[in-house]
Amino acid sequence: MDKQSLRLPKPRTVLAQALGANDPTTRALVPPIHLSTTFMRDPDNGYESGFVYGRSDNATVMQVEAILANLEGGDSALLFSSGMAAATALFLALEGPTHILAPEVMYWGFRQWLGEISRFGHSVSFVDTSDLAAVRAAVRPGKTGIFWVETPSNPLWTLTDIAAIADIAHNCGALVCVDSTVSTPLITRPIEFGADFVVHSATKYLNGHSDVIAGGIVAARESDYWQRVQTTRGQIGCILGPFQAWLLMRGIRTLDVRLREQSKSASLLASMLCLHPAISAVLYPGLEHHPGHDIAVRQMSGGFGGMLSVRLRGGERAAVDVASRVKVWKRATSLGGVESLIEHRASIEGPGTPCPADLLRLSVGLEDVEDLHMDLLESIG
Repeated sequence: MDKQSLRLPKPRTVLAQALGANDPTTRALVPPIHLSTTFMRDPDNGYESGFVYGRSDNATVMQVEAILANLEGGDSALLFSSGMAAATALFLALEGPTHILAPEVMYWGFRQWLGEISRFGHSVSFVDTSDLAAVRAAVRPGKTGIFWVETPSNPLWTLTDIAAIADIAHNCGALVCVDSTVSTPLITRPIEFGADFVVHSATKYLNGHSDVIAGGIVAARESDYWQRVQTTRGQIGCILGPFQAWLLMRGIRTLDVRLREQSKSASLLASMLCLHPAISAVLYPGLEHHPGHDIAVRQMSGGFGGMLSVRLRGGERAAVDVASRVKVWKRATSLGGVESLIEHRASIEGPGTPCPADLLRLSVGLEDVEDLHMDLLESIG
């Protein structure tokens, strides 16, 4: 066999062809949606097909899981009914009280959930995960079991050195879970830097069309803990529905071309907005003056993502006013879709948020970048 035939397909090919998913019965290029909730037993009372019940078994879901595991370079993947369901399942599967390290600034919904995790017997310390000295100081020997990392972190887009965190975690016997929703496996593959699990809100870039709520976890390797995560998903019934999985497969096929353009537009916008006198700071990992830019260069490839934030010199009032005046940008929660979204995060997160009141979060879509830029300029005034 020659070297060419041994070469594995690149991610763009995997995505475009959905890892070869089709219908072997009809030879249809587009795979069917498997809706059955239950499956027939064999004459010997077994399940030769491997499918037993829809709460844990679904062929459409498994097709998308195979794509995600391939993209991340992991052993296997699981899909969930939301990103929150995926993230919480990792902690619900812990065997006993565990100390958790998590970022000070991260996705607010999950940060709130972690803040209440003591009811499950666990404890959590929120630290600046970009500060390795602070991370080391927060470790509790014999008790710290999970390092939760979000990079770039939402909505400040702080960069965390995954490889360095993995060294610290593994030296104390802990696992590393990376929320890579913003980067996607096309920009960062955390497992290559030592992560044990990668978590995605597939609602965002993976689906990319603002019409599916979904989550996913990829495991670097099989383990008893991973088996408990799978069992947990089945027990609490938070598997992704087959129609949503089919839509996710349809959306993920265009991830490469979408994210490539979104990253390009975000980079152009970040550079142009840096020049505006009413903007005090532009937060984007691709900017050379971004405090995490060196890590981003090492850890991110093919672009720096489609997310950025701006801070207004006029403070909270100015930020809220800008968000209320835009016409091309859509004022809505979420990110990663084809439509560009703008949001005043502090208002959404409410009391206790670490998000600056003068900050606007921008999710760059697929519109013309000049239209997006002019809309912001006219809204800022």
